[in-house]
Amino acid sequence: MLPPYLTAIVLAWVVSQGGKFLIANVRQWGTVDVRQLYRSGSMPSSHTAAVIALMTTIGLVEGIESGIFAIATLFAAIVMYDAVMVRRSAGEQGEAIQSLIREQKSKVKLPRAAKGHEPLEVAGGAVIGLATGLFVFFVTRS
Repeated sequence: MLPPYLTAIVLAWVVSQGGKFLIANVRQWGTVDVRQLYRSGSMPSSHTAAVIALMTTIGLVEGIESGIFAIATLFAAIVMYDAVMVRRSAGEQGEAIQSLIREQKSKVKLPRAAKGHEPLEVAGGAVIGLATGLFVFFVTRS
């Protein structure tokens, strides 16, 4: 069995990507989009779920006064900031570039525009991560 830290990360990722798949397919009722199992962006943020699950598990196992908890907290803050501010901005710029290429009827191949996250999507991932970290801690403690 995986150590609790890795278990929390993997479980949070699976739960959040599964949730993303379900939400996307309910919104587009009647079609199944398997790409949602590995696509970035949308509700909930899997990156956030994974880092918050890791941070929660570390906090519960090692204590919130430990140095490793501080590092995990900083790591989680950077990932969440990046998801909302940097990746979201890059995705919006990518969509603008795609629009310009279409408008100009250019033969340039459309670049991929990776979508970042809205703050609510990151919050959803954080809730999943917290719940997953708590679950893993209580299930794996001796």
